Amino acid sequence: MVMKEEMNQNILVTKNLSIGYKQSKKEVLCLLSDINLTIRRGEMVCLLGPNGAGKSTLMRTIAGIQAPLAGRTLVEDIPIRDRNFKEIAQLLSIVLTERINVGNLTVYHIVSLGRHPYTSWMGKLSDADNEKIKWALEQVGLLHYANHFINQLSDGERQRVMIAKALAQDTPLIMLDEPTAHLDLPNRVEIMRLLHRLARETNKAILLSTHELDLALQAADLIWLMARNQPVKVGAPEDLVLNGSIEDTFQNKSFNFDRKTGNFIMNYQKKQMIQLLGNDVMGFWTQRALSREGYQVTCEKAGDCCVQLLEDCMEWEVHRNGEVTRCKSIQSLLSHLKESFQL
Repeated sequence: MVMKEEMNQNILVTKNLSIGYKQSKKEVLCLLSDINLTIRRGEMVCLLGPNGAGKSTLMRTIAGIQAPLAGRTLVEDIPIRDRNFKEIAQLLSIVLTERINVGNLTVYHIVSLGRHPYTSWMGKLSDADNEKIKWALEQVGLLHYANHFINQLSDGERQRVMIAKALAQDTPLIMLDEPTAHLDLPNRVEIMRLLHRLARETNKAILLSTHELDLALQAADLIWLMARNQPVKVGAPEDLVLNGSIEDTFQNKSFNFDRKTGNFIMNYQKKQMIQLLGNDVMGFWTQRALSREGYQVTCEKAGDCCVQLLEDCMEWEVHRNGEVTRCKSIQSLLSHLKESFQL
């Protein structure tokens, strides 16, 4: 009984999937084989990986847009490749990266297109269809914009319109390709928070490919981590950080991944050693600024320069060669150090 309930929770399942391209009748380029992945109801999964790892190919293959080299994809136990376009459109909806350029259509009209798989050939909307459209707009906070033209909306609002269209389509699986690609930071955060909430509240499965590693680590229930010629690594974001998978996948000479903060830190050419005394927020940002300028920062006594944080008055005290200098900002601190070390 438990096994049956667990199976019913699976929205998406890939079985021994191989992805790639048939370059000719005899030549096949296989990017990855034996892919076995699962997404359950109410889960938000982020697909991460460097460029060229095969993320877009995997997304297209799962969606049935591209034929697999082997294996199959099932949505609610239904093989995608065995269904026609209308049947697939009732199983999964897709939100693409491209900007919307249909200025003569209203928000309501665009969201109503999500009901197309359920209407007759005339496309007439029923009362139930209209209720579903209004519900979708409410979910993304845009019901009051229903009669606005799409070109009157910001990029973030337009992306929420397309998410509403996917919700109106009422599929168990929603797939998004780089949904935050054209957005500023506040809107990127809002879109990721929205998708996380929708997965929970609608009990749908949400799969999105993204380069927003920092946001994915905060918002995703699971991460699918892709690297060239390596099996897909699956796990909670925190597990993939702690076991070094994130670090290994995005390894680069130009930066390091900091497991403590979940951020990438640029590598700078190192020069003088500086002892930094102090911690907390002020210490964190001071260390970051000093590292950016190429100083080797340590809490131990090293070299002939020490920076003491005066947290009560938000000032920096520089001790060097028996002299003490106070700086009132990080900018003035960096200027003083530059002049001091050039003497």
